Amino acid sequence: MTRSHIGQAIITQALLAAAHEMGVKLIRSAHSPIVREAQDCSAAIINSSGQVVAQAELTAIQLGSISQTLAPCLQRFPPGTLREGDFYISNDPYNMGQHVQDIFIFSPVFYEGELLGFTASVVHHIDLGGGAPGLNPHASDVHQEGIIFPPSRYNFARDWSGGPLEQLVAANVRMPEATIGDIYAQFAANSIGGKRLVALADRYGAAFIRAAMDEMLNYSERRVRAAISRLPDGTYTAESAIEDDGIGNVPVVIRGKVQVEGEILNISFEGTDPQVSTNINCPLASTVAAAVACAKSVLTGEDIPFNDGAARVINVDAPEGSVLNPRRPAPVRARLLASHRVFNTVMKALGQATPENVIAEGFDTTTPICFSRIETKGYNIYLEILGGGYGAAHGSDGCDGVDCPLSNCSNIPIESIEMDYPFLRVEEYALLPGSGGRGKHRGGLGFSRSYRILKDGVTFSTYSDRFVLPAQGIFGGEPGAEASITVLRDGEAIALRSKCGFSLMRDDLVIVRTGGGGGYGSPSERNPRLTLNDRRQGLAA
Repeated sequence: MTRSHIGQAIITQALLAAAHEMGVKLIRSAHSPIVREAQDCSAAIINSSGQVVAQAELTAIQLGSISQTLAPCLQRFPPGTLREGDFYISNDPYNMGQHVQDIFIFSPVFYEGELLGFTASVVHHIDLGGGAPGLNPHASDVHQEGIIFPPSRYNFARDWSGGPLEQLVAANVRMPEATIGDIYAQFAANSIGGKRLVALADRYGAAFIRAAMDEMLNYSERRVRAAISRLPDGTYTAESAIEDDGIGNVPVVIRGKVQVEGEILNISFEGTDPQVSTNINCPLASTVAAAVACAKSVLTGEDIPFNDGAARVINVDAPEGSVLNPRRPAPVRARLLASHRVFNTVMKALGQATPENVIAEGFDTTTPICFSRIETKGYNIYLEILGGGYGAAHGSDGCDGVDCPLSNCSNIPIESIEMDYPFLRVEEYALLPGSGGRGKHRGGLGFSRSYRILKDGVTFSTYSDRFVLPAQGIFGGEPGAEASITVLRDGEAIALRSKCGFSLMRDDLVIVRTGGGGGYGSPSERNPRLTLNDRRQGLAA
């Protein structure tokens, strides 16, 4: 079959549809609410050279690093050694993985004995063992954060399906039913993606599919090159900060330099602060993924597939030993805090070149809320990712009460929480009026969520930010409101730090307030009708 523009469009949409179907399969097959409800997962289709061609639109930080995580697997176990039923697995932050909780599984897809490509899935697992249940904010090295899979090759029938690898994992996690169930969901997603690839090859031929995959990469590259070429050449610098490392009160600063040279974008984080002793360190794969995700969101539209074609013209580097490229064995569980400051830094730098295409800082802080308790049948761990307000844009207010750009998780319905976790009850879930920064366009609102503790023996842990340094506005916009976490106990209000663990008692009320986004433009330029509308809806202070 001769490949025409129409034929290319058919295969492109078919591959994108297959990747989205993989994502749906992953979510519907999962055991844990963090995947089943919050959708903290991703899926992709990869060509035989290890380049991502199509992805499900789920968690952005995971999407941008899939091929980087696959590369060490291919190097250690070349594709020519693979057999039917084999798979790669990795979650090693120091072999181009992200944090330990994100397990990547890659399944080869064969057609008539030849490798056609790979299907991939990644899930944030609610527990992978380690030194303490939940988020373990006091981990001093990566080994305390959970079991680590180096880039490895196994066989599903021999090693996983009731085999030694499955037994090893089950013996080293606190909630084996949840962890093993979610890994099976990953295999199910990979399997459906593989079937769709084979069906396409049956219909159009393997050579046609391989050529179409290559053209998908080339198309994205051409579009991103064109977008970069419209920027004025130059070097643009910016910085953002995590307000503390969880121990002291000194900000950890991310410094970025974006250089536009014709059709190429070079992003460097030279001068960023050194790695720290706590878990806010960010592995290089996460740094690259955050920077590329920001650049693509500013420069292109949704009609351009997010694949490795874009990565060909966006170069990212960070100095080894910095908080954005730490040395083993630094802990990295909270790496999304630094990843979001990478996003903010690149956004600010690009705002100097294309001000109408950027947004103000949002809350942009992944805030995992974790409650754990040992019950009769073992550990029960509730984990949810909370968001806040988006930054305002040139033509619109920021979104209210949604997750941040890089994590993009949904909320877990309250009914689901209370069914699965009988030791707590949600008493409030509401937007915080006036928490978005004022501007010509206001920042998005943060929200409040309150948890009543119903039993003794519950442990709380979190890592968050913007308790002291709120999201900044741009071009005259004002900052959003700060976040906070408070425990009400016997009439006393106990203010918690943004990164902490805390032992709770029955009847405690944990109140989590997330921050608002920054405003865009001077508040004096705001349309009075927008202000009136906010007041009518109860969104103004």
